[in-house]
Amino acid sequence: MAVNELLAQLHEIATSPKKQLDKYLAEGKPVVLVAPVYTPNEIIHSMGIVPMGAWGADMELNEAKKYFPAFISSIVQSILELGMKGEYEGVSALIVPSLCDSLMCLGQNWKYAVKGIPYIPMSYPQNRKPAYGIKFTRAMYRRVINDLTVATGKHYSDYALKDSIKIYNEHNAVMREFAEIASTADISAAARNDVFKSAWFMLPEEHTAIVKQLNEELKAGPKAEGKVRVLVSGVLADSPSLLKIFDDNDIKVVFDDVAHESRQYRTDAPEEGDPLQAMAIKFANMDNCSFLYDKDKKRVDYIVEQAKAHDARGVIVLMTKFCDTEEFDYVPIKRACDAAGLLNLNIEVDRQMVNYEQAGTMIQAFKEMV
Repeated sequence: MAVNELLAQLHEIATSPKKQLDKYLAEGKPVVLVAPVYTPNEIIHSMGIVPMGAWGADMELNEAKKYFPAFISSIVQSILELGMKGEYEGVSALIVPSLCDSLMCLGQNWKYAVKGIPYIPMSYPQNRKPAYGIKFTRAMYRRVINDLTVATGKHYSDYALKDSIKIYNEHNAVMREFAEIASTADISAAARNDVFKSAWFMLPEEHTAIVKQLNEELKAGPKAEGKVRVLVSGVLADSPSLLKIFDDNDIKVVFDDVAHESRQYRTDAPEEGDPLQAMAIKFANMDNCSFLYDKDKKRVDYIVEQAKAHDARGVIVLMTKFCDTEEFDYVPIKRACDAAGLLNLNIEVDRQMVNYEQAGTMIQAFKEMV
């Protein structure tokens, strides 16, 4: 299948999550929503349940404002808005991790605002790496398993989780390969995003099969020439309007540090030993993310290292409005970019934004400076 056909297939899925949801429900597969940023998808998958991403949508917010103050991330507001409007009808539960205050508020508000879809908390420890942190994470996974059984009637087995870990590790490897191939291939920022976004609405084995084909086609295809090579960082980078500005200005995303994209695929779970322990170890091994406690801010050095490794001329930070975790990291990121001679651009993004003209002007100026 040609590149354009494969990308069109993924674009259709990325832009029609409701259609995918209805498809899985029609097949008799229970679906559980997984909110940002990290949820134990392997566990959900191993129980015969489809984990489907819930990262909100670009929309006007009305009903959610009854539960949230104005100064909170529009990502969590739009998730609640969609739930209140019945867009998630048919799903069995929503899993929300406890990785920031806004997410914890989402879970509590969901219980009262969205009837019929239970909320399952996934409580993570801040100190995830010591033995006691791993033990705590494992215990919380047990709680999630029990809640999933109540919500769906499905049951857990170690054998099934071992198989799901292998499936997810293969998907991680294929997505990491895609990110590297896309750094030189002739693929637009919008199409690149479709590959990552579609993964949230598909079973991993189905997505892996398509991206494997895409990788082979891209490797044999033309390379991008004359583009402005950048590293993009942030929580979300999926606004069609903003991505069009990137493409209109020949901005080439050669690597991303985006929570919705590559951050999901950096870390594999060990395939040997107790699989539930392996899942807890996977979380302990995660790093370089604003939502994961790190007093040394190693993420800052990681961004600069990856920018240099991928020959990026600059770093574009897409700052989700009112996202405290990302805002705290920005100052050291800017200082590190300045010290490394990397141009830096900070663009505020929001789920309610429809006009990115100011961002367009900033990106044009950025391009000229490069």
